[in-house]
Amino acid sequence: MDMKLEVVVLAVSDVDRAKAFYVGLGWRLDADFPGDAGFRVVQLTPPGSACSIIFGSGLTSAVPGSADGLQLVVTDIAAAREELISRGARVSEVFHDAGGVFHHAGLDSRVAGPAPEGKSYGSFASFSDPDGNGWYIQEVTTRLPGR
Repeated sequence: MDMKLEVVVLAVSDVDRAKAFYVGLGWRLDADFPGDAGFRVVQLTPPGSACSIIFGSGLTSAVPGSADGLQLVVTDIAAAREELISRGARVSEVFHDAGGVFHHAGLDSRVAGPAPEGKSYGSFASFSDPDGNGWYIQEVTTRLPGR
């Protein structure tokens, strides 16, 4: 049976501020539904993604800003980084991991610049939303078999 990840719930402290941030990045606003007693659901989708994010009021008991390691895959990390910056995100410089497998938590084992020889899956940049939910952009130019 296929199982597709379609929604990730984020905890935010200010729904309108988060909405403005993600809309400002160029993400599609899919829904903004108010409910009873202050309940609210806001859904946005990154360009080209089959997976959306949802945040709001009364959705999760997670601490605002506690998401870390969310991945956005792009084919051109330099262009994606510049687009995010032009839309107001504070994006790190491009880096790769010293071990060459996947980025470590935080700033551990970051090496400045893209992956050696432009290795697919190896180049990253990071940014956070206003609450500190952490995102990575990862450059994938050639997919591994089976993907």
